[in-house]
Amino acid sequence: MLFSTLASFLLSALVVNVQGAIVPQAPPSDHIFTTPSDVPTGRNVTIAGVNTYVNTPPRGTFDPKRAVVILMDVFGFGKTDNFTDTWANAGFATFMPDYLHGDPLPQDNSIPLDTWIVNHTEAITTPLILSVLHALKEQGVEQIGVAGYCFGGLYATRLTQNNTVSVATMAHPSLLVVPDDYEKVKAVSRVPVQINSAELDTGLTPALADEIDQVMVGYKPGYNHTAWAGVGHGFAVSANASDPVQVAAKEGAFKVMSSWISTHFRK
Repeated sequence: MLFSTLASFLLSALVVNVQGAIVPQAPPSDHIFTTPSDVPTGRNVTIAGVNTYVNTPPRGTFDPKRAVVILMDVFGFGKTDNFTDTWANAGFATFMPDYLHGDPLPQDNSIPLDTWIVNHTEAITTPLILSVLHALKEQGVEQIGVAGYCFGGLYATRLTQNNTVSVATMAHPSLLVVPDDYEKVKAVSRVPVQINSAELDTGLTPALADEIDQVMVGYKPGYNHTAWAGVGHGFAVSANASDPVQVAAKEGAFKVMSSWISTHFRK
């Protein structure tokens, strides 16, 4: 029944430092994960009132009781639908809810970041995410992995703290308070968590990432921090196709993140 439900779906940067100062990620560049045809293979559908990009692998090649929810950065949908297809191509039923409610940060700087963020606080965005997660569970999904990018990394952390998902991974997470957020994770969470950081990130700096590492020593559910050299904030979402360091880091982060979720889904 769940597969038919999923099939019907197909048919029917922030970065902040320890005190919360924000630095927007540059808009996506020319290197993005795409399908071979460069045409999205999933479809936008409405789940629990939330516009959601959905893609599943071919029938019989994935476990419909497991799903990956992608939480994107402040620039929201766009070319990132193909990015989500990459997760589906790796064997996951994949869902990317528009928790920005159709109001991403404009890439032309027409709206100041401090103005935009007022309408995208946790109190506004979190219910949209939770409604999609609840709907998936009601449809029979038993294990949900979350992958958060930049702004989405904050929510991946919150879902970890609240034990709402089965496994979490994130790249260059934003709006974290270090070490407080991860002291809470260690104290109350049962969720395996993985973080990808960037050497040149001016928000989640190497020093702050190391501080999280120190907090997470001995975290029994499982913890990994992979640091990527020579790249800055947003590297796991977009990269300059002519820069082999950026491309390798972006593609490498995807392999680490997808492997983490696959490994920590309960068998």
